[in-house]
Amino acid sequence: MAEIFTSKSKDPISKPEEVRNFLKNKGIEYRFWDAHAQSKPLLSMDSLNDGQKEELLLSFENRFEELKSEYSYKSRDMIVLNPEIPGLDAMLAKFDKWHYHTDDEVRYIIDGSGIFGFHIQGEKFEVKVSQNDFISVPANTNHWFKLDENKKIKAIRYFQDMSGWTPVYINESDLVTIQ
Repeated sequence: MAEIFTSKSKDPISKPEEVRNFLKNKGIEYRFWDAHAQSKPLLSMDSLNDGQKEELLLSFENRFEELKSEYSYKSRDMIVLNPEIPGLDAMLAKFDKWHYHTDDEVRYIIDGSGIFGFHIQGEKFEVKVSQNDFISVPANTNHWFKLDENKKIKAIRYFQDMSGWTPVYINESDLVTIQ
């Protein structure tokens, strides 16, 4: 279950309904979807080959069909990251700076965890996502992403247009004026 960390509270927001409402008020969709039991063997593996990724994607096809119907998503893929990936830190450095995308950034975390940082409506906050969290960040929303201390995540990414996924970087000093 996601946790939200704000400068306004010393305790994280972690109750499911409070998480959902906080994010909804910021324009971010959040859902909690339990992973399928038949997926557990593949979820427990640190690395997956392309065939295993496709098998895992197919086990979550019902979610893709639901999202295609609801939001017209056209494609999906899976990212599998762990500390043994060569060049992991350089790969992650593309996303730990403030940026936005011209398409929604949609992630269904099926294993592992990571942290999104946001600046919305003049407020900075962080959302730690973990297994079973679905998050949809609207296009043009200022954010960053990093893995947590475990440096492991398996996430299904959903797209309407993959060209809109390229990050557009912004300076942190510009956050107060970009809304």
